[in-house]
Amino acid sequence: MNTLTVDLGERSYPIYIGRDLLGRRDVLQRHISGRQVLVVTNPTVAPLYLEKLRPALQGKQVAEVILPDGEQYKNLTTLEQIFDTLLQQRFDRSCTLIALGGGVIGDTAGFAAACYQRGVHYIQIPTTLLAQVDSSVGGKTAVNHPRGKNMIGAFHQPRCVIADTDTLTTLPQRELSAGLAEVVKYGLIRDADFFDWLEIHSAALLARDANQLAHAIARSCRNKAEIVAADEREGGIRALLNLGHTFGHAIETGLGYGEWLHGEAIAAGMVLAAQLSARLGWLEPEQVERVRRLFRSLHLPVIPPADLSPEQFLNLMAVDKKVLAGRLRLILLKGIGRAVIVDDIDPADIVATLNQARSSG
Repeated sequence: MNTLTVDLGERSYPIYIGRDLLGRRDVLQRHISGRQVLVVTNPTVAPLYLEKLRPALQGKQVAEVILPDGEQYKNLTTLEQIFDTLLQQRFDRSCTLIALGGGVIGDTAGFAAACYQRGVHYIQIPTTLLAQVDSSVGGKTAVNHPRGKNMIGAFHQPRCVIADTDTLTTLPQRELSAGLAEVVKYGLIRDADFFDWLEIHSAALLARDANQLAHAIARSCRNKAEIVAADEREGGIRALLNLGHTFGHAIETGLGYGEWLHGEAIAAGMVLAAQLSARLGWLEPEQVERVRRLFRSLHLPVIPPADLSPEQFLNLMAVDKKVLAGRLRLILLKGIGRAVIVDDIDPADIVATLNQARSSG
């Protein structure tokens, strides 16, 4: 078991990465302070891993809520199911929620924990690669609104993150690829050596080589933990983690949540960010091609959907939580491993980039 720490002073917490962690009572119960535990999961994950988790919760009053599976259910209506169960079971403010699932479960359960009785403890047990390397770490919790992704939420840090890499053996190949998009992000924004490593090991990662996956997860989590420790509430460098996300969220919202997986939309968004960076003279064409080539090798999209026009993109991007004082903030690249925050991009350059991306194929 590899243990990393998100250093936030008195709210610091560990990230445990390893095999066969779900049933480890000694790992889990040290982070549960009360007697009541609510496990939040979905009908895909529950049959696979709920029984494996139960031994680690012996001695606790345990309830479960099974939420529908899919990004389209990450909304306020679904959130009510968690609150209904907490109230029906008379859970008090010393209770702990456990998010057992992917990013949708983690975000929804985390937001419920942030709201219930003005904030209760929760634990992240991510079962997808994307959740293990990104959404489970850092305390961002939210649900979607039809007009914008993750627009209703709160910062609420977990008590710990338990990333059991054995759960990746049941992950569909498409979701594995989607998770690798967020892995690549760390190489692009701050870790050029990691990007180089990913170019060499992309085939091994797709083949689920256990050692290479463990290395990729640990390195991704280390990168994110350092950023979150330096800027918990995204007042500065944490915004760099949004590389490709403004484009990607526009794709998810515009097509309908769940049509493209989050990682797929973000991969296309990061390619667009690279192409826009090149248009501004910050990236060399061969660097853009390296980005495109790596995403292609991971079976991820590198062009935006034809169903969204540039005008639709701009309208959707204007309803984004990264808009500040009416100015759209984008994360762009001044080199592989060197991301920057900008808020003065001419919309004409965005339109030109979108048109170029479609024609480049």
